[in-house]
Amino acid sequence: MDLAYFPEDLSSCPKLGNKTCPPTNRSFRVRVIMYSFMTGAMVITIFGNLVIMISISHFKQLHSPTNFLILSMATTDFLLGFVVMPYSMVRSVESCWYFGDSFCKFHASFDMMLSLTSIFHLCSIAIDRFYAVCYPLHYTATMTVSMIKRLLAFCWAGPALFSFGLVLSEANVSGMQSYQILVACFKFCALTFNKFWGTILFTTCFFTPGSIMVGIYGKIFIVSKRHARALSSMPENTKGEVRKKLSKKKDRKAAKTLGIVMGVFLACWLPCFLAVLIDPYLDYSTPITVLDLLVWLGYFNSTCNPLIHGFFYPWFRKALEHILSGKIFLSNSETANLFPEAH
Repeated sequence: MDLAYFPEDLSSCPKLGNKTCPPTNRSFRVRVIMYSFMTGAMVITIFGNLVIMISISHFKQLHSPTNFLILSMATTDFLLGFVVMPYSMVRSVESCWYFGDSFCKFHASFDMMLSLTSIFHLCSIAIDRFYAVCYPLHYTATMTVSMIKRLLAFCWAGPALFSFGLVLSEANVSGMQSYQILVACFKFCALTFNKFWGTILFTTCFFTPGSIMVGIYGKIFIVSKRHARALSSMPENTKGEVRKKLSKKKDRKAAKTLGIVMGVFLACWLPCFLAVLIDPYLDYSTPITVLDLLVWLGYFNSTCNPLIHGFFYPWFRKALEHILSGKIFLSNSETANLFPEAH
């Protein structure tokens, strides 16, 4: 972050309790445009992911291991839109943190936790799709309800312990005098990392799981192509015997869609994690505006997920129709058929 306009030591800070906002020259018109755009993203994030949560929870036809993982990931995106994004919006537009130092730590911890939780969910979904497509005969025995529960427990507990432990202990800003000056002098709040923790975060929480996901979906793509070719080249009367040994068409399609979700996630968060890695070695010279932009690019991933579901999943559109029309409140609505083409 660019420190050109900030004090060089604590002696020139305002007295305790009289912190000021960091200097900014953002016009009223620009602020209105920013508020409008970010509010729109929040509304889509909150209500889009709420539709996914209600749909999978309510409709029995959607009760599957993969969809339970998607439900949990939608909960992550919903919480990001409902709890994190509103305060980040005010901070980004006003270039000021009005909510106190204690809440700043909670906000930063929760922000990082949800980002890492999304990555871990995507890894779990990739593993689920890997077994469904590559080992269809072993899928039901491997991806059991208890296995899904263990994956979900890890997806939430691991990021929570890591994020809150790191931020509350202030280990992530250890040795960063510039950050201490900003916090002491101004109403400032940003999730910042020193060289050590920036490297650890990028390597273990983004690069490694990202590489694993890319490798898994690469394998899934190759196997899907092979299964599709095998089915198309067989006589019609032999397909029934062989079909159970190959992955189902709907599983291959789901893997493709979830691969797109993963690709969008990596595209949205890669620039932000690269900044986390590189900025400490540039003596934190990246302008705060640029860092803010990269963080919001990451947030927009949570906005994109329900849009991707709406575009690729017919069941999502059918479920949305039931919710908006009020059919979801009718008796036995949970047994509604969301896949009419299957009958």
